[in-house]
Amino acid sequence: MSELKSFIINVKELSFKSEQHVLDLIRFLSEALPQITLERNGNDINVDIPNKLSKRAIKLRIKKFLYKNGLHNDFRPISYKTAETEGYTVKEKKIVELSYY
Repeated sequence: MSELKSFIINVKELSFKSEQHVLDLIRFLSEALPQITLERNGNDINVDIPNKLSKRAIKLRIKKFLYKNGLHNDFRPISYKTAETEGYTVKEKKIVELSYY
C-alpha cells in the first residue's frame, strides 16, 4: 500500500462569505479525486493524498471549484509552508480601485 502525504487547506476567508461554499468545496474535491480523504476541523480541511498524486493537483481542483462557482474573481488558493504544516489557504483577492478625475 502506498504511503500518504497530508496537508491542510485553510478556508477561513471562504467561510466568512458563505459556509455553503466550504461544504461544496469538500464535496467537489471528494468527487473529483476519490483517492483522497478529507476531514474538516473548524476552518481547516485536513487532506491525505497518495504519494503518487501531486499537491499541485489539489490546487488545480480548488481553482476549478472557484471558477465553476463564480468565485474566481474574489478568491484564490495560495500555497504556504511552516515548520509544522504545509498546504493551501483560500484567500480573498485584493482589489485595487483607482479613480481617475
